[in-house]
Amino acid sequence: MARTPSNMLPLGTLAPSFKLLNPVEGVSQSLQELKSDKGTVIIFMCNHCPFVKHVMDELVNLAAEYQQKGIAFIAINANDAEQYPDDSPAHMKELAHAMAFSFPYLYDETQEVAKAYEAACTPDFFLFDGDLRLVYRGQLDDSRPGSEIPVTGQDLRKAMDQVLSGEPVFEDQKPSLGCNIKWKA
Repeated sequence: MARTPSNMLPLGTLAPSFKLLNPVEGVSQSLQELKSDKGTVIIFMCNHCPFVKHVMDELVNLAAEYQQKGIAFIAINANDAEQYPDDSPAHMKELAHAMAFSFPYLYDETQEVAKAYEAACTPDFFLFDGDLRLVYRGQLDDSRPGSEIPVTGQDLRKAMDQVLSGEPVFEDQKPSLGCNIKWKA
């Protein structure tokens, strides 16, 4: 299991625009149509990564809770599906249904979006404010597979609460840690 940290895109960065296939809906969707004026979480993830599987239940719960408060959630899979067939659009659709995702799960086939966000691992979390400026990037919480630390989502939760209350987001942010994005050759 590779342990790759986030690249930690500079705070204040404007969210790179995108339009990607949503295999669940069978349509392409853009950042502009999916974003929220309160805040938007973008998660680079995939189906097969043990780090993603470790946080999946909490991710689904957090999304359901914070979408009701006005935060948008967008998941993006940028893995090379030819080399990693478990991460194919068909399997993305299966996972989204099995886990009852309340958020879009988009496929970055060209990997251009992952590169624009400087995403490095799965999961990799980015929180943008209502103006699509980066205010948080890094880990969900301190839990990792095998660590016996409970998955709580405390780091991302704290950042979202600060965005919703209009407070500045804490700047002592820890990189996420997960499997490297499976780049095409």
